[in-house]
Amino acid sequence: MSPVSIESLEDTTETGARTAARAFAAGWSRPPGPLPEPLRWSLRERAAQLARGALTAAAFGAEADPWAFAADTHYRACSELREGESPVRLGVKDTVDVAGFATRLGLRRHRHYPRRSAAPLTGLRGLSTVAKLVTTELNLGIGSGCGNPYFPRLDPAGSSTGCGVAVAAGICDLALGTDVLGSVRWPAGRCGVVGLRLTHTDRLHGVFPLCPSMDAPGWVARTADDLAYAAEHCGLPIGPVPAGPYRVGVVTEALATVEPEILDGVRTTIELLRTAGHAVTEVRVGEPWSWRSAAWELCARAAWDALPQWRGWLAEDLGPATEKAVAAGADVTDARLHEIVTAQHRLRVANDGWFAGLGVDALLLPLDPKVPVPRDPAEDRTRSTIPLTRTRTGIDHEDDIGYTPLASFTGLPALTFPVATARDGVVPVAMQLVGRPHADGELVSLARDAERVRGPLGFAPR
Repeated sequence: MSPVSIESLEDTTETGARTAARAFAAGWSRPPGPLPEPLRWSLRERAAQLARGALTAAAFGAEADPWAFAADTHYRACSELREGESPVRLGVKDTVDVAGFATRLGLRRHRHYPRRSAAPLTGLRGLSTVAKLVTTELNLGIGSGCGNPYFPRLDPAGSSTGCGVAVAAGICDLALGTDVLGSVRWPAGRCGVVGLRLTHTDRLHGVFPLCPSMDAPGWVARTADDLAYAAEHCGLPIGPVPAGPYRVGVVTEALATVEPEILDGVRTTIELLRTAGHAVTEVRVGEPWSWRSAAWELCARAAWDALPQWRGWLAEDLGPATEKAVAAGADVTDARLHEIVTAQHRLRVANDGWFAGLGVDALLLPLDPKVPVPRDPAEDRTRSTIPLTRTRTGIDHEDDIGYTPLASFTGLPALTFPVATARDGVVPVAMQLVGRPHADGELVSLARDAERVRGPLGFAPR
């Protein structure tokens, strides 16, 4: 037998380690493949197939469960994932309590085990909760680690990141998140799905409070029709979805600085809604538009005020981006806070009269003024989610303020839905509808009509 040298043993060990590592990680970095056919169907079509006996719950689970685990390996949408018991599958943001699941709040070490589920989950039926979904630290951090299933170059954005990703990836059919300043709408818009911020409510027991006067539950689905189906058959608390027709006002203040591809998306949406039989006109929303930046100040101050209590039960230090966001609240004085809260109350009392004065049932505006762009992950260490850049002339961050705070500050429902793609199809263009108080279902109806006229955009996981 030939002698074995130390050098040859080292070579063999190194080669074996590399081979073992490759075998262990096989498939980790690959997309899971084409979406199984039952997951491509709408919720209505899936229910019809089950009713006809062409599909059974067991057969659906046999395809959906392996897909979900493979997809989550690639897109990392879930902090906890289980097999489903119902053909309609629900994921819940990890700042919302679900009995039987841990709540982690986007933190590495924190967890608590609630005895009962949060108030926004009461009254649901025919759903199987399969996942707690990834969020950023305390709704304020940056960098969830999720991948975007349809648009891999884009960060999914927002604290309800896992909600948008899980629905787009086919891991869940529906996702419950929270939307303070756009946290449901941004991930939905970036992932090419539909996100609905509900009318503001104080029924938020079991939901982590970031800014109580703007915290709102939000639902994500692949399409507006899936939201409508879930409202009709699963108890989603969005009220009836009446057929219209409706009067829609295009917010002219939102068109002053938009990029050309965003403006094209607005024109496309106007044509879709008119074709569906709705009246569309231009409106100026006036004073509520000017309070969008104050919404960011209010959120920052609420976080700053809550920080001492958070410190009492946090088991870890917060990340730099989270700390920076909270620290922005220190600049919001008591006098400024009183001014903001007074204006917020006055505007909310006047909401119904405001829409009546404008002569519309809903408002149309882009989700954002600019086409989303890829972001360098290294910026996450220094960037803040609270865009309060003070200059000698006050707060100067018009681009960063965005359009989502219009609904947040006034407590109104808002829905975002995709209408097109830009930059050779690598980024989505999303529009936003804002409705009257408790008219959440009207927004779903409008978006569903636009979907029916336009037809599917044909997004597929990559």
